[in-house]
Amino acid sequence: MRRIFLFLGVSFLLFSCSNVRSKKEAVIAESLSTNPQSSGLPVSIEFTSGKSFYHPLIVFWVEDNDGKYISTLYASKSIATGIFRYGVNKDGKWTPGERRRPAALPYWSHKRGVKASDGLLIPSADSPLPDAITGATPQGNFVLSTSVPTGYATLRFFMEVNQTWDWNEYWHNSKFPNDEEYKTSCQPAVVYSVEVDLSKGAGIYQFKPIGHSHPSGVTGELFPDLSTLTTALEIASKVTVTVP
Repeated sequence: MRRIFLFLGVSFLLFSCSNVRSKKEAVIAESLSTNPQSSGLPVSIEFTSGKSFYHPLIVFWVEDNDGKYISTLYASKSIATGIFRYGVNKDGKWTPGERRRPAALPYWSHKRGVKASDGLLIPSADSPLPDAITGATPQGNFVLSTSVPTGYATLRFFMEVNQTWDWNEYWHNSKFPNDEEYKTSCQPAVVYSVEVDLSKGAGIYQFKPIGHSHPSGVTGELFPDLSTLTTALEIASKVTVTVP
């Protein structure tokens, strides 16, 4: 009997240590760095992934209090360059190549307002975003070290996130059967925002979802009703911006 209790005790200890180790490993965040404002105010954005996170496209940017776009802080490399890992289908096999996806992050792209040579408001292979503000999509949690322009008492920070293949009962494959762009987005991109009072100095501010984008990216409209979204709201569990 003593041996049984000893075995159970050792097993529990090993399980506990393993569980603690896995939890520690799970909270390790990838470090990203962009430099859109070399002489600006440094800030950090911490992204904690949700249970439905699976290689989404993400973009962060800032606007002034009047809703005027100022600058992009970070954009996933695929949308920033117009080159996707699964961009071209050759003989039934997907290979990296140029792909146009106006439904991916349309609220940001319309706010940015820069047309590529094909007339779409998203970066292309021949007119990509600068390397200073792009990066590969993180594999999970990450901390983005970046900077924002000075001279503003307050700024509004935005995040837009979109993930393909996340159909649900409302946003299903046959909802818009003739809209091919919608089918590249599935549930529309979700837009998050937070107002940061820079005049108060150091602080931590949490992003909140404020709406979703147009399902096929035709307009830059923001739709505040999020009741039809499910897993799209679980891509991120928490996002904050820290002003040191």
